[in-house]
Amino acid sequence: MKFLPTSLQLRTAFACTAAALVLTACELPRPTSEQVGFRGTGMVQVDNPRTVKQLAAANVVPEPLPRVEPAGPRAGEIYQNLQVVGDLTIPEFTRLMQAMTAWVAPEQGCQYCHEGANLASDAVYTKGVSRAMLAMTRQLNTQWGSHVAPAGVTCFTCHRGNNVPLITWSQDPGLDRQRGLAARDSGQNHPSSLVAYASLPANTFSRFLEGENEIRVLSTKALPYGNTSGTKDAEKTYGLMMHLSQSLGVNCTFCHNTRSMAAWDQSSPQRTKAFYGIRMVRDINVNHVVPTGQYLPDNRLGPAGDVPKVNCATCHQGVSKPLLGVSMYQDYPELGAPRPMPVVEPTVEQPATDAPIT
Repeated sequence: MKFLPTSLQLRTAFACTAAALVLTACELPRPTSEQVGFRGTGMVQVDNPRTVKQLAAANVVPEPLPRVEPAGPRAGEIYQNLQVVGDLTIPEFTRLMQAMTAWVAPEQGCQYCHEGANLASDAVYTKGVSRAMLAMTRQLNTQWGSHVAPAGVTCFTCHRGNNVPLITWSQDPGLDRQRGLAARDSGQNHPSSLVAYASLPANTFSRFLEGENEIRVLSTKALPYGNTSGTKDAEKTYGLMMHLSQSLGVNCTFCHNTRSMAAWDQSSPQRTKAFYGIRMVRDINVNHVVPTGQYLPDNRLGPAGDVPKVNCATCHQGVSKPLLGVSMYQDYPELGAPRPMPVVEPTVEQPATDAPIT
């Protein structure tokens, strides 16, 4: 006697088979993979054409303004109170101001930083902030080529048409917890996009992207003599790594060979870029962003009263190269190293030819 499956059994089997196919091999469009490290190590990055297309649309750069000849008098010789870009010629200065307006304040225009017709006034607080950010951008393009070269950076790299970059971070004061055994949770188990919603401490940026604390927690010797790093230190490092992965839209093998995560000679070149990038972000926060607190009103500060700072996602925004590697800096050399102002020789009055010689 043969066994005949019932209609319900057939439907159930079909549904299970269809679900298995959907969950295993039927994602459309089909993901692609690219080898970025040594063969046989699994150093492969997997991309979904659907998300790649979305990221490409979000990283379109605006058309550059027409170039101008760097000729004529310097802006610092004509305009008052130019403390950062006075070395530019009048056409260069005008072009840069037009571009900055489109990058940072397309709706407000010049009034976002300037007080009416008195362009030399510092009454508007955003002018002081913009001045600091201009100096920072020039420094990044000239002194941090180890990370930003060859594409460089402009104001648009972070702002993307917004007054304030969409992605910043401030100190998180955490929940108002009561006393007792659960009074301290080391910042864990609070859903936070800063660490890709992992069960890791969310306040890791002040430790690594503002402070100069050691990121490595793995011992370099067989017996970890002298290594005082503990589990909490490792969790903070993992939190930073999760942030890097999410910010660049990559996984661990983009920089590391999982055979030996700490070995530099088995890592990809991208790890060196990341090494300098972390230190560049520290420099940005400590020497450029935090000092703008002298200008910012209270409503621009974080919940703990600190200045909003930058992290890797501020520029990268989900891609391994900001703006997909397109260089806007080459179209705006005005954001490069300041040029020396021309030296004006003092005029010496010559005595008249018929004046007596004494």
